[in-house]
Amino acid sequence: MAEKILVVEDEQNMARLIELELTNEGYEVSKAFDGREGLTLALAGGFDLILLDIMLPHMSGTEVLRRLRKSSAVPVLMLTARDSVVDKVSGLDLGADDYITKPFEFEELLARIRAALRHKSADADGSEIFTCGTLIMNALRREVTVGGTVVGLTKREFDLLHYLMKNKDIVVSREQLLENVWAFDFDGGTNTVDVYIRFLRGKLDDVFGIKLISTVRGVGYVIRDEQ
Repeated sequence: MAEKILVVEDEQNMARLIELELTNEGYEVSKAFDGREGLTLALAGGFDLILLDIMLPHMSGTEVLRRLRKSSAVPVLMLTARDSVVDKVSGLDLGADDYITKPFEFEELLARIRAALRHKSADADGSEIFTCGTLIMNALRREVTVGGTVVGLTKREFDLLHYLMKNKDIVVSREQLLENVWAFDFDGGTNTVDVYIRFLRGKLDDVFGIKLISTVRGVGYVIRDEQ
């Protein structure tokens, strides 16, 4: 069965070109030309991935994403003419799975789509319950508790913790985390992973007085049962 992709893009010629390329690759494509229509279609469900422009009429792509993430974890790739680090981090922080700047080569777009869909499939095929000390993660419900208390995490924080939990007791590098959690090639000097590790420690280690996430100097991070 063909995977279904929603393209939310107000430039109709661009949307049509993307539709033609994706259709030629065997995907089933639907289109929306403004933010409100895109959000309505996205919330209706049934899509395997969404390509979402940031600059849209009626409702911005970032607002569409913010509302969508309240009820859906469908992979979202942001499409935009903007290329600043601030815009990239903003979109990813809201829960985008990847970010591609216009103009782009279709081969690059297709590669990023395949990466996001592989990531989605890997999550769907994995175990649902992970434990580490008093922390319990229900991946299907996207819920984390520590000692019975629910911990509120953003999508990106949850995905990062999920990857660490799947690799419990295994040291993972920053490059592995960027590739598997963000599915996005950041500049090698980025401190994005370190920032999100601090976010997680602030919500887990600091709040509950535990130590689950350890830094392995010069390598990366590992999650272990509390020592």
